[in-house]
Amino acid sequence: MNPRIALRSPLAKVWAMTLALVIANAVVSPDLLAGSRLPGMVNLLVPLVLAALASVPSILSGGGGLDLSVGPLLGFVNVFAVGVLVPRGLGSAWIGIPLCLLLGAAVGALNGALVAYGRLQPIVVTLGSFLVLAGLALVVMPEPVGGAPGWAAFLADSSLGGYLPHSLILLLAAFGLWAALRTAGFVRLVRAVGSDQRAAYTSGVNVPAIRLGAYTLGGVFAALAGLALTALINSGDPTAGRQYTLMAIAAVALGANALHGGRGGILGPLLGAGTLFLIQLLLSAVNVSSLWIQVVYGTVLLVAICLNSTTAGGARLRTAAPQGARP
Repeated sequence: MNPRIALRSPLAKVWAMTLALVIANAVVSPDLLAGSRLPGMVNLLVPLVLAALASVPSILSGGGGLDLSVGPLLGFVNVFAVGVLVPRGLGSAWIGIPLCLLLGAAVGALNGALVAYGRLQPIVVTLGSFLVLAGLALVVMPEPVGGAPGWAAFLADSSLGGYLPHSLILLLAAFGLWAALRTAGFVRLVRAVGSDQRAAYTSGVNVPAIRLGAYTLGGVFAALAGLALTALINSGDPTAGRQYTLMAIAAVALGANALHGGRGGILGPLLGAGTLFLIQLLLSAVNVSSLWIQVVYGTVLLVAICLNSTTAGGARLRTAAPQGARP
């Protein structure tokens, strides 16, 4: 790729923004990367990154696939692990974690089936799931409860003097799963469906099955985020997950993924989540009230959507240019 074109790409701008925020935070807080602070910061960041990754597959598959249920789903996984599995003696890592992942996959598959085979609007389906999961979390656990499973304490811990937080295991699991699916060709098919589902269908792609798989994958990522949240708060909280829905969508938009589908991956949302986190750190370091955080997130989301739409519009114009036109 031409270096000048690469530097003008949306992802390059996200890299630049992230780097600028890292420098600003390092100036304001010189001990930013100290071993004593790093595990806590990483544990705060990992649920946000995984929530952003959970939003990627549905958006990438097109059809207006904004998944509003990501936040309540990861919150319900937290409630399920602490309020359902632990009291029944099923809180061990070898039993509890697979059950949590299975729960996330099941919810994602249900959303995907309603969207892909029921032909319902994704925003309506996932809004309904948002309300159902938020209500179920309160039914199962009316108020926060302690007593998280033992694996949560392990994930919240770190090694090498704090420079190797164990919560990174969950990120590595998500990246590994994505890499495996990309190697198998699934990610390419999701992009094809999101870019032009008619063309994908005429090429022999099973569009409903691919879209179902995309939502299921998003559910698995949301379950990993729920595990990370459990490690972070070391308890069960029925309302802790809802805040991640807005942040996840903002991170995807900020990461230069096309919200209409068909373009993007997980690197951009990873950087977008990191950018949001660094903004929060910077505001806290300069003693800005936490009440402004949601205002900032909403503003970032609006700006990111505007930039995203501008980029997408330019891409469509270049695609629609006459074949004889000069590039």
